[in-house]
Amino acid sequence: MEQDIIITMMQKVFVLILELSTPVMVVSVVVGLVVSIFQTITQIQESTLTFVPKIIAGIVTLIILMPWMLNIFITSVHDLFDSIPSLL
Repeated sequence: MEQDIIITMMQKVFVLILELSTPVMVVSVVVGLVVSIFQTITQIQESTLTFVPKIIAGIVTLIILMPWMLNIFITSVHDLFDSIPSLL
């Protein structure tokens, strides 16, 4: 019985990690694709041109989505801590 509970908790943690990291990853992939298309069209082969926009886009996405991410994280941790007494 204890293994089922631990597996369920770990599954919830992994889903939370995916839920919180997906927006930043999607924005970074889209920005990387746009920059790659721009490099292909203009034939500019600068390696730093791909990293800087992705980093800036990731930071801006984190700043914009931080209240939502914190709300989801705090709610999930609160639910996890509330379920601990029932497990003991």
